[in-house]
Amino acid sequence: MKLTRKMVLSRAKASELHSVRKLNCWGSRLTDVSICREMPSLEVITLSVNSVSTLEPVSQCRQLSELYLRKNRIPSLAELFYLKGLPRLRVLWLAENPCCGPDPHLYRMTVLRNLPHLQKLDNQPVTEEELSRALLEGEEVSAPGIEGAGNGGSELSCSLSAVDTSAETRQNTLSCGEEETSVQSQLGLKPPSRERFPSFSQRDAVSGHKNRVSVTRGQPGLEAAATPAARHVEVGAGWAVDTQGPRFEKLALSRTREGVGCPGQ
Repeated sequence: MKLTRKMVLSRAKASELHSVRKLNCWGSRLTDVSICREMPSLEVITLSVNSVSTLEPVSQCRQLSELYLRKNRIPSLAELFYLKGLPRLRVLWLAENPCCGPDPHLYRMTVLRNLPHLQKLDNQPVTEEELSRALLEGEEVSAPGIEGAGNGGSELSCSLSAVDTSAETRQNTLSCGEEETSVQSQLGLKPPSRERFPSFSQRDAVSGHKNRVSVTRGQPGLEAAATPAARHVEVGAGWAVDTQGPRFEKLALSRTREGVGCPGQ
């Protein structure tokens, strides 16, 4: 939606655009505020909770001291370029815009480096210490779409996008682990212990094979089952199980007779 002359005069209770000093357009579904170019006397404007995507229209408001733009669609911090020519700007609320990126510190330092006259940013007072750090840790911006020296315009946008991608990847990795833990907790399950599933070493396999041979020795029915063509045997933890049909019962029975526990005992 476009901010029109009629809307401005109605909300500001003014008769002419050039006389408007304060304007509140909070939550008005605005996408186009180009009419701000015709309001040179504007001192305070609230555009929060809209869909504004550029700061260029307010660059002509030389008397502007307070600008509220929370929760809009400002795409890049390069848009700060349009605010550099506003000598009286002291309050800026830009939080919850895409330009803020995933790094709150970099965002704040960059804003303060480019707008050092601010006294309050995102409802937080600006300190002298922050202004000093911003000179070192913030990034200088140039006009949107213009590649300048240093970290400006598209370069800044690319760097923030790279940070955003890496941060999202780390967050997705963590979220996956947290989700798994959460599901297990909700179902009352405990993570499987490695001790419940011991690994079988070569020595265990050899020992199990010897036990199987000693069990079948001297028993004709089982000796026949132990021929090379029928040795489908699972070995582990000191017992052997023939996995082919009825021989499992015979083998288990022979182990019981010798005092060796069967699986599940």
